[in-house]
Amino acid sequence: QVQLVESGGGWVQAGGSLRLSCAASGRIFSISTMGWYRQAPGKQRELVAGVASGGSTNYSDSVKGRFTISRDDAKKTVYLQMDSLKPEDTAVYYCNAEGYYSEYLSIIDFNSWGQGTQVTVSS
Repeated sequence: QVQLVESGGGWVQAGGSLRLSCAASGRIFSISTMGWYRQAPGKQRELVAGVASGGSTNYSDSVKGRFTISRDDAKKTVYLQMDSLKPEDTAVYYCNAEGYYSEYLSIIDFNSWGQGTQVTVSS
């Protein structure tokens, strides 16, 4: 199995910055896509940003130009640098990773989620 542990959430005033981290652990064979999602109260979970194994990235329109996603494959970690934060960015942020892990003599695909970290932006 693969576990994801997030860190870096918290409270910040509008215009401020936060950096989220998410480290993957387990018998990981390879990680393809890593990403960040968020869910605000009363709303559906939405994709914020994703990064593929080759380094290509995609962002939701609401965060383009303000957030930057990156990954360190050696550390099996994905980051989300969030700048110029707005009150509407307030949500629980979840890390997601897809790839393969090894178990005995098998390679098995996985799609794992972190436990979530709260980001609160005050006006």
